[in-house]
Amino acid sequence: MTVRQTSIWILASAALVLSSCATTARITAANDVHALLISIRDDDHAAFDAHVDRDALEHELEARILERTQDPKLNDATHALGALLARPLAQLAGEALIRPKVFRAVAEYYGYRPETPIPGQFAIAGALRALPDGRVCAAKAHKGPCLLTFAKEDGTWKLVSFDGDMAQLKLPG
Repeated sequence: MTVRQTSIWILASAALVLSSCATTARITAANDVHALLISIRDDDHAAFDAHVDRDALEHELEARILERTQDPKLNDATHALGALLARPLAQLAGEALIRPKVFRAVAEYYGYRPETPIPGQFAIAGALRALPDGRVCAAKAHKGPCLLTFAKEDGTWKLVSFDGDMAQLKLPG
C-alpha cells in the first residue's frame, strides 16, 4: 500500500468513526428527548425538570436581554439598566417560562400536539442533528437552523438552549 493509499484509508476510517459517534449521540439523546416530549404533553413538572438545564436556559435569557439592551443605538441609561437588570429579569422570566405548559407551544410547532402520538427513539434520532461540540439539536427542517439544543449532563441529555423565536414561549392563558 502506498503512502497516499494509507492516508486515504486512515482518513476514511476516521470519518467512519466520527459519523458513528454522531449517530450514537443522536440515538442516546433521542431517548431523553422522547421523555421531555412526554413530560411536556403530560404537564409532568418533575420529569420536565429532569430534562432541562434551568441555569443554562436562564443564562441564555440573560444573554438575549443584554444583547437587546446593549445596542449601540440605545442610550447609556438603557445600557446601564440592561446590565444591572439582565440577571434578575432572566431569573424571573425563567421561573415563568421554563415550564412544561409553556414549551407545549414549541412542541406543537414541531407537530407534537397533545393528541398526536409521540414518535419512538429512532424516529426522534433521525430528526436530531449532531453538532461538532458533542451536543445535538432539533430543527424544524432537516437543514434548517437549530431551535432546541441538548447536551449530555450527568448521564442525561438535557435541553440547554432554545434558539427559536422567544414569542413561541407563551404563558398559558
